[in-house]
Parts: sequence; C-alpha cells; structure tokens
Amino acid sequence: MTRTRDKQDENSGAAASIKTSTEASTDAAAEQEAAVSSGLLRRLAALLYDAFLVAAIWMTMGFALQFIVGADTSQLVDGRVQTDPVLDVILFTGEVLSASTFYIWFWMRTGQTLGMIAWRIKAVNVDGKLMSLRQGVLRFLLAWPAFFCFGIGYLWLYIDRNGDALHDKFSGTRVIVLPKSALPF
Repeated sequence: MTRTRDKQDENSGAAASIKTSTEASTDAAAEQEAAVSSGLLRRLAALLYDAFLVAAIWMTMGFALQFIVGADTSQLVDGRVQTDPVLDVILFTGEVLSASTFYIWFWMRTGQTLGMIAWRIKAVNVDGKLMSLRQGVLRFLLAWPAFFCFGIGYLWLYIDRNGDALHDKFSGTRVIVLPKSALPF
C-alpha cells in the first residue's frame, strides 16, 4: 500500500511538472500576445539616448584616427577644411561599422540598447525571442531609410494593426513595451 501511494505521488508530481511547463509556455505565449507595441515617442526618445552614445564612440574614433595620422592632415582652403579623402573613407566606414555593431550586438544579446533600457522597450522577433543576426542586420539597414525618408517607415506604426514600423515588418521583429516590474538584464 505504501508503494502504491509512493507511485501515485510520483505520477502526480510528474503530471504537475508537465502541467507547470505547459502552463509556463502558455503563459509566455499569452504574455507575448498581450505585449504592447511601443509608440513613436518612446522609440524616438530611446533613439536619442543611443545617438549620444554612438556620437561619443564616433568622437573617440575620430580622435584616435587623428592621433594615429597626425593633426596636420587637414588644410584650410578658402574658408573650408579639406581632409584627405582616404581618411574620410576610413572614418566613415568605421562609423558605419561601429554603429551597426552597437545596435546589432545589443539587439541580439539582450534585445535592448541602453536607450531602450531607459525607456523600457525591447526589440524581439515575432515569437518574442531575441532576434537573429540576419534579423538584426536587416532591421539596422532598413531603419535608416525608414527614418530619413521623412519618417514614413516609423509613421507606418500608426497604420499597422500591430503597431509595428516598416523595418520591423520586413525584418520579422517588433518593439514591445516592458512592464515596470521587468528587470533590464
């Protein structure tokens, strides 16, 4: 009789653990469905925070490049500063690579840049998981025209029924608002 009770306790414990894992996956799916897409102002505020960080990285790169090649590589001609075109290409390439690395690395690692942490938003794929490298690169490349073409790509979130911007749609990602109780890391 004791064996029967032990066996019943084992079976009920196993069933409870199966039920718990099933409930957890159902809760995660329900939580993803209930996740609210981020609005335009929150996205732009996070972008502004991140712009300060990226600008600091770019300034550091510029100072490092100037330290390496020397300060005498620029000339003042007719009131305009003229620099070596090769250095311009090197600096521009470094700026694009550093900005893309900044965003893609944070999106893939935690789903949040530092500005996104401050504004409690997170970039995830449509399943609510962290985005892949392909999604991150696509999102980064598409976000530039979405912003600089009069913001049409961002304004799309007012038309879209899920509240996603165009670069979110094309990259298979979305930006959600986290609850106040969510921890950033």
